[in-house]
Amino acid sequence: MIAVILAGGAGTRLWPVSRELYPKPFMKLPDGQSLLQKAFLRAVKAGAREVLTVTGQEHHYSALSEYQALGLPEVQTYYIIEPLRRNTAPAIAMAALWIAERNPDELMLVLSADQLISQEEAFAQAVAQAKHPAQQGYLVTFGIQPSYPATGFGYIERGEALEGSVYQVSRFVEKPDQPTAEAYLNSGRYYWNAGIFCFKAGVYLQTLEHLQPQLYQAIQTCWQASQKGERTYLDRALFAQVPDISVDYAVMEKAPKVAVVPANFGWSDLGSWDAAAQMVPPDADGNRVLGEAVLLETKNTFVQSEDRVVAVIGASDLVIVDTRDALLVARRDSVQQVKKVVEQLAHNNHASVRRHRTIQRPWGNYVTLEEASGFKIRRVALKPGQALTNHLHHHRSEHWTVLRGTGQVWLDGQVRIIRPGESVGALAGVAHQLYNPGLLELLLIEVQTGEYLGEDDVLRLESLV
Repeated sequence: MIAVILAGGAGTRLWPVSRELYPKPFMKLPDGQSLLQKAFLRAVKAGAREVLTVTGQEHHYSALSEYQALGLPEVQTYYIIEPLRRNTAPAIAMAALWIAERNPDELMLVLSADQLISQEEAFAQAVAQAKHPAQQGYLVTFGIQPSYPATGFGYIERGEALEGSVYQVSRFVEKPDQPTAEAYLNSGRYYWNAGIFCFKAGVYLQTLEHLQPQLYQAIQTCWQASQKGERTYLDRALFAQVPDISVDYAVMEKAPKVAVVPANFGWSDLGSWDAAAQMVPPDADGNRVLGEAVLLETKNTFVQSEDRVVAVIGASDLVIVDTRDALLVARRDSVQQVKKVVEQLAHNNHASVRRHRTIQRPWGNYVTLEEASGFKIRRVALKPGQALTNHLHHHRSEHWTVLRGTGQVWLDGQVRIIRPGESVGALAGVAHQLYNPGLLELLLIEVQTGEYLGEDDVLRLESLV
């Protein structure tokens, strides 16, 4: 069995932490792990020793870094890199094609990187139950035992029993209204649709071809033109022609052989800040705090702060999320409307929709501390053994001062070692490259000066490392 992790969701309801370049799967939870890391560990716990991640081209290196931080080199990792979003049916199909080229009868366990499952052992047991019907040609999904009449989830109605506690699926139903949800809960035949699947790669492809021939052909055409390997890069022009459709609509709701494994493994889709707040233990007044906060005469309020103290006085039932460049304040019963805030900001092309001030790169990260006409100041962190590209700028000069670690700089053909407190600068038109030869992170301040500081003012040269 190979695990397929879908890591492409936007998570707009978790803005301002979740952004286009730092989406929900990469958010750090209170225990320090991201949702993506938890999905990876969950797959390993369920028996997978190979993990195929489908993600965007802007998130590929972040996913690689997240996996490396877990320290599990015995688990083989592969990537399918999407040039743009096309929903879950195409993403799973691309993964199935990758697997089927090795063995069409291999099982694939499809996980979403934006969900939280707290009971890993129970999840592994549910996967073990799904394997046999999947081997018999069923498309197996997992249904969560509902604990309340939720109107925000899709439901699965079970049919006849197959084996043990596995059932045929009678039907999938959309998000119900409140009376319908209560009837579903009372009947005992309905489960929340978890969006987790187990099936043979070949069975999924055959079913897709039968039910959605045009979609299947578009996916096949794109696949044949893509660069395949441990990192598969999908062809951008052809992938743009693939219909945007979910796996439920395209396949699961119409397929003739679909089974459901009822489960209760602490599933949550973390679809809002109110749900995310439940992960933090409350104090005596029902307040939950991540970061530094002072709360006076305040009840049932969630505060998350990155790097400054938040003071709240005389409030109740609020969600407050503070980042370096954006602040969210909302009533707990209105947090679903955060998506509308993001839509309005996107309409105005506001930078906070797309990126944080801290930008992740394969070599490390940087955060813009200050920017004004003629200058920009950044804090740059370079991982051990990593290097910036050898490059020059036509319109700006750069000056680096080391705060921590040791750097090796090639400056117009000359090599220099710089240590904490030391500086080096490169004028416009001068080629330069920075490398971290040490075992610790290299931290430095970068000052850019010039009339034009755009990211497109760069000429990349052959690396000297």
